[in-house]
Amino acid sequence: MESLSNSLKKKATEQHYRAEVMIAGEQLRLRLHDGKLIKDRRYHLRTYPNCFVAKELTDWLIDHKEAPDRETGIRLMQKLMDHYIIHHVCDEHSDYKDAKLLYRFRKDDGTFPLSKDVKVFVRGQSLYEKLVSVEESILRVREENSVKYQRAFLGCEMIDWLVQEGEAENRKEAMELGRALLEHGIIQHVSNRHHFFDSDTLYQFWINFRRRRRLTELLNENSSRALSESPDSPFCLRKLNPDPGNTSFLSVQTNKEIKIVSAVRRSSITSLAGNNNPYFSAAPTLVFPPVAECNPKSVLKRPVTNEELLSPGAPYIKKTLTIVGDAVGWGFVVRGGRPCHIQAVDPGGPAAAAGMKVCQFVFSVNGMYVLHLDYQTISSLIMTGPRTLVMEVMEAVE
Repeated sequence: MESLSNSLKKKATEQHYRAEVMIAGEQLRLRLHDGKLIKDRRYHLRTYPNCFVAKELTDWLIDHKEAPDRETGIRLMQKLMDHYIIHHVCDEHSDYKDAKLLYRFRKDDGTFPLSKDVKVFVRGQSLYEKLVSVEESILRVREENSVKYQRAFLGCEMIDWLVQEGEAENRKEAMELGRALLEHGIIQHVSNRHHFFDSDTLYQFWINFRRRRRLTELLNENSSRALSESPDSPFCLRKLNPDPGNTSFLSVQTNKEIKIVSAVRRSSITSLAGNNNPYFSAAPTLVFPPVAECNPKSVLKRPVTNEELLSPGAPYIKKTLTIVGDAVGWGFVVRGGRPCHIQAVDPGGPAAAAGMKVCQFVFSVNGMYVLHLDYQTISSLIMTGPRTLVMEVMEAVE
C-alpha cells in the first residue's frame, strides 16, 4: 500500500491550516454581521457597503476575549488578510492598520478567490455535513490498535457511500475524490501513514467543521493536528444532537448563544467547477453555514390564499429579484404552500442584498409559475437550478 511522502504530508498540513483559517474567518464574519459591526458606511461622499472600521474591530476583539491586547488583534487580522479573507475596501493598504480605515470580508463583495483548493475544501465540508446529518452514518468512533478515533470510516465504506449517494459516478472517481480530500488535509489515515484507498483501511475527517474556533488558534500554524482532534466545543455552530425538523442555518450571537433560523442554502460548486471536474458532483449540496434542525413558527400574521393575492385591487405588488448565489448559497428559506412565503433571510447573504424580505410570497422561480406548489418543490427547483436565481415575489403594500 502506498505510503505518504513527507512532501505530501507537508502539503496536507498546509492545506489543513488554510481550511482552519477560512472556517475561523467565516465564523468571525457571521458574528460581526450579527453584532452590526459590518454595515454600510459613508466616507468622503461615497458609501462603502458591508465593511467595518479596523479600530472598532480591534476594540471588539479585546472586549469579546478573542485577543488579549491590540497587538495580538492586529496580528490576527493580518493573518486573515494574508489568506485573502479580508482586504482594505480600496486595496490601498496591504497590511492591517489599527486605525479608522475601512476593511471588508472578501466574501461580502464577491472577491474571495475560488481556487481549486477552496472548491475542494467546500466540497469536503458539504460531504461532512451530509454524513453527520444522516442516521446510521459511516462516521463513528472506531478503534484500531487500542486507540479510538473520532469521525472515522473505512475507505471502502466511503467509496460505497459516495457512489450510492450520487457524489461520484463510479468507484474510480470516488477514490480520486477521496485522494483529493486527503491531499487537502480534510481527511487523513488515522496514523497518517497511507494515502486514500478503496480498502478496509481506517481514515477520519481531520477537520471538525462543527467546532467553534478561537481566533488566537490562527497564530500557531503547528497546532492544527491537536485542534482538529479536540472534542466539539460547547460553542459549536450547531446542535450536536438535533431534533427532527427542517434544515436551517445558524448565526453566532456576541453572547455566544446560538440564534437558529430556518434556511435553504446551496453550494454553487457545480457552476464554479464545471461539469467535467471529477471532484465535484452535479448534485446540489447543502453547505456553509452548518446545518441544524428546528421547526419554526410561520412569520405570517395570518394565512393568505392565492385568490387573495391575485384578486383585482389586492394590496400586493410584484417585484423581480435577481440573486447571484455565492460559494455558500443564496441565504433565504421558503416555507408554506399554495402560496409559499419567505420565512427567513440571512442578513449577510445574496438574497438580502437583492431586496428579499420575510413575508414576501413566491410568484415564480426562473420564469416558472409556482403559486400552486409547496415549499419542498420550490426548494428543489431552486437548488437544482442555475447559480443566478430570478424570482418574482408578491409583497404587501404598506
